[in-house]
Amino acid sequence: MFGDMMGMMGKLKEAQQKVEDTKKRLNTVLIDESSSDNLFKVTVTANREIKSISIADELLEDKEQLEDYLVLTINKAIAKASQINESELAAAAKDGMPNIPGLDMFK
Repeated sequence: MFGDMMGMMGKLKEAQQKVEDTKKRLNTVLIDESSSDNLFKVTVTANREIKSISIADELLEDKEQLEDYLVLTINKAIAKASQINESELAAAAKDGMPNIPGLDMFK
């Protein structure tokens, strides 16, 4: 029984390390998103950190339009990044979890 508990604790530490490694790796996964007319582009990491923004000169003349582009395009990029982030972290956590009967958290 004690050996089983030590094995489970080891597996939990292993799962935690896999999640941390995945978080670091997700900093290198880049998501590019652009407006439908390509006047505004943004690149974010899968950890939802903005890496770059590109704005066409013509957008600088219309503050309201630029604000709309910012909100819409950045939100689309963040949504994609969140989806990748959540699925990758869930997979890493599930892969490292010990098999505990009755504790099936990741179905």
